[in-house]
Amino acid sequence: MSRLPRPPLDRLIDDVYYLEGTPPYARLMLPPMPGALLIVNLGAPFRIRGGTDIEAADYADGCVVTTPTRALEFGYPLPTRSVGVHVKPWGLAPFLPMPAAELCDRPVTMEQVWGRPAVAELRDRLAASAGPHEMLTLLEDELMRRLCETAGLGLVRHTSSLIATTSGSVAIGDLSVAAGVSSTHLARRFKELIGVTPKRLARTHRFAATVLSIDPAGPIDWGHLAGGAGYFDQAHFGHEFRAFTGLTPTRYVEVRRRFLRDHPGHVLDGWPLPID
Repeated sequence: MSRLPRPPLDRLIDDVYYLEGTPPYARLMLPPMPGALLIVNLGAPFRIRGGTDIEAADYADGCVVTTPTRALEFGYPLPTRSVGVHVKPWGLAPFLPMPAAELCDRPVTMEQVWGRPAVAELRDRLAASAGPHEMLTLLEDELMRRLCETAGLGLVRHTSSLIATTSGSVAIGDLSVAAGVSSTHLARRFKELIGVTPKRLARTHRFAATVLSIDPAGPIDWGHLAGGAGYFDQAHFGHEFRAFTGLTPTRYVEVRRRFLRDHPGHVLDGWPLPID
């Protein structure tokens, strides 16, 4: 189950959710998305690999993931149980004790962000709650308590929203001019609060919008799809696909079709992919 958070958290967070049960696959690949994650784990540890050059690690108390630039591999326990937050690209900044750039493509445990005593207490209260609705309220309360003023947040939020509105097709130079700051200043603020530059966030928005427009059940005109999304050509689109996921576009569709066959109508269909 999930729900929108109460104000003012709704300016930072897309939704808070409760997850319990058996995932469709023990290992799932999450392609990069224009957003962040905060997960408080209430079950057995899960594993995350942030990239092929990073060793997979266990996360017992949960994790924080800033806006990624490459796919993440999640290994879920069977069954799994957690509460979490789908965060807007800039939304983690008011809750982090460090610049988001330090966490780019390197998920950290909840303990590393909020400290062991605070996280242990939160997990105990969540585990003892009356049910999912109360758990989400407890998590919102914790976020409200930790909410703090963040320099540059208004600038980054406004600029990021413009990037999202255009699905990443806006000229980055125009954004800095419109904001009345230099491109260097804007990039610095983005790195501090989101973890990536405006250009990289725009690439992620364009990739995500394009991928989510694909209907794996029908025929796909890759050239038309690439051109409509603003890629130079089909080769450019294929290069971006491999950079973001490690898969070719055709292989991606094959895996999506496998998901549809194995789990028709599943709530996770559309973004996570099974890992063979």
